[in-house]
Amino acid sequence: MGSKGRPYRTLVVDGFEVLVGRGDEDNDALTFEIAEPHDLWLHVAGGTPGSHVIVRNPERVEVPREVVERAAAAAAWYSKARGAARVEVHVCRVADVSKPRGAPAGLVQLARWKSVKVRPEVPGRPDPG
Repeated sequence: MGSKGRPYRTLVVDGFEVLVGRGDEDNDALTFEIAEPHDLWLHVAGGTPGSHVIVRNPERVEVPREVVERAAAAAAWYSKARGAARVEVHVCRVADVSKPRGAPAGLVQLARWKSVKVRPEVPGRPDPG
């Protein structure tokens, strides 16, 4: 992991661990080295620069819509679209994310995805206690 620590920040949303990449190289490490195929992957749509966001799903359950929306809000917040009222965020399984040959850091391809529209905000305030 190197001396600069983990390449992501961690949030907790309704018991789901949400990982937010810190930059392009970190996004690649998060998506392709740390995330599991059945985790969810989120990123702002439309080519806007932003963090890759992973919702951990070790139990392989259907992630509740509210958790997806709050993770999407974090993806919007940690992006260049932070100032917008509503932001479109792509959501897919990590298994559907691939790296085109020769692509620059942070750039990926999605095999399939859904879109959610959310207001940018940081979810998962630290749990009390």
